[in-house]
Amino acid sequence: MNLKKLKTGENPPEFINVLVEIPQGSLIKYEIDKESGCMMVDRFHYTSMPYPFNYGFVPNTMAEDGDPTDVMVVSSQPLAVGVVIPVRVIGMLEMEDEAGIDTKVIAVPTSKVDPFYAHIQDILDLDEPTRNKIKHFFDHYKELEPNKWVKTKEFLGKGEAMKNIEKSIT
Repeated sequence: MNLKKLKTGENPPEFINVLVEIPQGSLIKYEIDKESGCMMVDRFHYTSMPYPFNYGFVPNTMAEDGDPTDVMVVSSQPLAVGVVIPVRVIGMLEMEDEAGIDTKVIAVPTSKVDPFYAHIQDILDLDEPTRNKIKHFFDHYKELEPNKWVKTKEFLGKGEAMKNIEKSIT
């Protein structure tokens, strides 16, 4: 896979593509090897908490942490590792970890992919239990790993998330 040929999205920063690294329900953290384009096992989770939703990154972006922009895609189905899904940005979760700022964009599939999420336009349109599930996961997913920590802050709306993506596009 040639990552340079992947489009950032149909109409960034609102409509973006996400390359899925970790499927919903997984206890394994995968990361793409930038040189080969192969998906590599990064580590097995120390906790028994699987990823609540599909997780990946926006192609051709560079976030504050030096990696591509991270995205959690709220959807009803787990996706295969390495697939690209077109999504619509709805917000982000401000976070910090042992390496610094580590913001997570939150998105839903485009209406063409899954019209079930068409009514969700901003992070506050997501029901509170779903927002709590996302925050709880990120509060605890590194908890048992030596020398790792996470501090989640607050959810920010679609506008802030789009500014964050706009800044990260390379």
